[in-house]
Amino acid sequence: MKTLDTNAPLTNFSHCHDGILAQMSRLSDLPALIAPAALARQTAAQTLAFFQGVMHAHHQEEEEDLFPAVLASAEKGEERMHIDNLIEGLVAGHRALEKLWHSLVPELKKVAKGQDSALDLVALNSFIERYKLHAAVEEQRFLPLAETILSRNGNHMAALGLSLHMRHLPMPMAHI
Repeated sequence: MKTLDTNAPLTNFSHCHDGILAQMSRLSDLPALIAPAALARQTAAQTLAFFQGVMHAHHQEEEEDLFPAVLASAEKGEERMHIDNLIEGLVAGHRALEKLWHSLVPELKKVAKGQDSALDLVALNSFIERYKLHAAVEEQRFLPLAETILSRNGNHMAALGLSLHMRHLPMPMAHI
């Protein structure tokens, strides 16, 4: 605690205002911080909801429906080996992205709740950049090749479509 100068009592009041005014300056920054804080909470919550529901289902559809369909339709030899290598890399990418995602979830939950967080920004940026790269490989390399391979036989493309359709049908209720 600061010692009071009893010989200059008005100075004590003046110095007290220094601290109050400094806090008022910080308080004046508060309105500008509220919107970004709310956006951070909203972004974290939406991202958690999106990836919890979409990422695993998307990877599962690719691995259980798309990749096997393309492999089954690929011509033996060089094409099949190329597809095998692409799929091996994509599946490894899925596992790496999922692992990285799971490491981010606890801190993202804190951000979504407006709690203090030690969110690993290096891991977050790595997740973002790695997913962008993964998606680019799928979009630019794998999917055009899959289109070529599956289009050779209309039945193969139809079978993939049916498989995906069946996956998205609601489960029938069991009779009691």
